[in-house]
Amino acid sequence: MALRGLAGSGPSSRGPLDETVAAALENAAPAVVAAEGAAEEDEEDEGRGRGLLRWDGFSAWLHCVCVVGFDLELGQAVEVIYPQHSKLTDKEKTNICYLSFPDSNSGCLGDTQFCFRFRQSSGRRMSLHCLLDQFDKDLPVYLKRDPAYFYGYVYFRQVRDKTLKRGYFQKSLVLISKLPYIHFFHTVLKQIAPEYFEKNEPYLEAACNDVDRWPAPMPGKTLHLPIMGVVMKVRIPTCHDKPGTTQIVQLTPQADTHISVILPTVHEVDLFRCFCPVFLHSQMLWELVLLGEPLVVMAPSPSESSETVLALVSCISPLKYCSDFRPYFTIHDSEFKEYTTRTQAPPSVILGVTNPFFAKTLQHWPHIIRIGDLKPAGEIPKQVKVKKLKNLKTLDSKPGIGVYTSYKPYLNRDEEIIKQLQKGVQQKRPSEAQSVILRRYFLELTQSFIIPLERYVASLMPLQKSISPWKSPPQLRQFLPEEFMKTLEKTGPQLTSRIKGDWIGLYRHFLKSPNFDGWFRSRRKEMTQKLEALHLEALCEEDLLLWIQKHTEVETVDLVLKLKNKLVQADRERLPVKPDTMEKLRTHIDAIILALPEDLQGILLKTGMT
Repeated sequence: MALRGLAGSGPSSRGPLDETVAAALENAAPAVVAAEGAAEEDEEDEGRGRGLLRWDGFSAWLHCVCVVGFDLELGQAVEVIYPQHSKLTDKEKTNICYLSFPDSNSGCLGDTQFCFRFRQSSGRRMSLHCLLDQFDKDLPVYLKRDPAYFYGYVYFRQVRDKTLKRGYFQKSLVLISKLPYIHFFHTVLKQIAPEYFEKNEPYLEAACNDVDRWPAPMPGKTLHLPIMGVVMKVRIPTCHDKPGTTQIVQLTPQADTHISVILPTVHEVDLFRCFCPVFLHSQMLWELVLLGEPLVVMAPSPSESSETVLALVSCISPLKYCSDFRPYFTIHDSEFKEYTTRTQAPPSVILGVTNPFFAKTLQHWPHIIRIGDLKPAGEIPKQVKVKKLKNLKTLDSKPGIGVYTSYKPYLNRDEEIIKQLQKGVQQKRPSEAQSVILRRYFLELTQSFIIPLERYVASLMPLQKSISPWKSPPQLRQFLPEEFMKTLEKTGPQLTSRIKGDWIGLYRHFLKSPNFDGWFRSRRKEMTQKLEALHLEALCEEDLLLWIQKHTEVETVDLVLKLKNKLVQADRERLPVKPDTMEKLRTHIDAIILALPEDLQGILLKTGMT
């Protein structure tokens, strides 16, 4: 596999990270950068003094940028990785190579954009990514980074070129990131890729230096991100935003003259355009995604496959889809054998594929969606009934668009939403407006489903009066499926949804799914941390100086050590503790230490900061 670095390291830059980030970045390993004059060295030293290192700003957004070309002898090959110090294993490079090009049968002439997702090699050092976890806690669950996966955002160009032996110029510019900000990174590529193909490496180097100067991707802040003469205005959502709303501020033209691009979303795809070929079955597809069923999307190109897979994953928002999903999957993928084996049941995963070979390889999968070229707004493919899987046996004869499954939905189909969308098509309603309607419908459906679960899980929390400062925090009650089912009669989804059907059956199936497991683990962690925080508050309300008068020095020292551990735990796990509680606890610790003999004071003060 061909691999070469970019020449030159470019001018020094330090991204204007917020002070909160600077503190978290102090331990990040610095990249070796050639000094360019004494003045620049002083500038670099000044930046390091503030805890900011070269490429810290870049690494908060991207892992690296790759250029993948086609070599007649080597095939697809990574030609450039930038910054040069970026680490990719051979396995990761191989995956990027094959996933960055459409299958030859796709026939993608011109420029094509799509997205892929691949597994990170095990044993990789997380470096900066783990230091930016503080941002993750403020993100909605469906936008949190998955430490095991990378996203690849691709801008692929294929044009005729008689000067090349192959007769075609074929190259991809690929952004590798941990962040699932699909719309944002596709917009970035639209700004820089066309010019990169004309101006090559120096242009790419300059673009990367611009990214390195960006502020950190802090949720809730409106960010102005300049890149190659264009300023993008974005806002990353927070977990406190009302679901289904966009918080970006649309300023007047006079006040916003320096802004070139305003993005109302960083992550959403055109939902209606993706569901359009099969929108009669939207509710059934929502059920399949909710239950974590194995799903294959067979599409004519990576653009259609990746957008449709991402639309499916997002349809259960604000619930997080907890299984694996691959917006674009090829026969060269390192998980190909694992996901296509017939020796065991298909895994809980959503795959987007374009190679006709998958029609045979995956015909044993229980749910298959076939789509054609996604139509522009106003055009709608002929809608067909759900087809039996046996009809897929004749895939070589090009079966039509549709959903192939023997799945029987638990819920009755909501005819109202179908009429509303059909009316929108007749009235030539813009695709964006149709997407808003469909997204709101999915949101209300998911919320109606999840609210009874939230209500029941909240009842597992012990009463606050059972929390004693001198005992360990009480445990959550166990989740009992049958006990939960009994609550549905009075407080089930019928309170918020007009849809009829076998809701009980849907819940029973969901409780066995990876999505329930992921959701419940997250809720249990939140509630356990809340109990720890309440326990801390209870300790702070006690008269600890009175307590030590009744106990021995050994017991007092033990108390100090336990209180210090509590402080460390609260900081490490970011417990939802009020700032004044932490301050009170430090004051208590200091007061207890001062009440002890001097020799013990010296020892305890050395055991850590109070």
